[in-house]
Amino acid sequence: QAHLVESGGGLVQAGGSLRLSCAASGTILSINTMAWYRQAPGKQRELVAGITRGGNTNYADSVKGRFTISRDNAKNTVYLRMNSLKPEDTAVYYCNADILGSAATLINHWGQGTQVTVSS
Repeated sequence: QAHLVESGGGLVQAGGSLRLSCAASGTILSINTMAWYRQAPGKQRELVAGITRGGNTNYADSVKGRFTISRDNAKNTVYLRMNSLKPEDTAVYYCNADILGSAATLINHWGQGTQVTVSS
């Protein structure tokens, strides 16, 4: 069984930067799409950015030009570099990945979430 563990969240002032990491561990044959979602208090969870195994990316309009998603396939890790942070970026950020495990079945996994707080 695979697991996702996020790290890198914290408190930052507006205009600052953070880098989130998410490492997949366990029995993993391959990982397809990896993505970051976020959920602010009282709001629905939303897609922030996604990246395919081949490196194709997509971003929410609200973060385009400020956030960069990347991955290291050898380390089963996805990153989210967040620049020019705004108070409205405050949320719990969740890692998501489609993982092919030992049963040769593609299963969607979620991490436990990491809090990002941007002060004004």
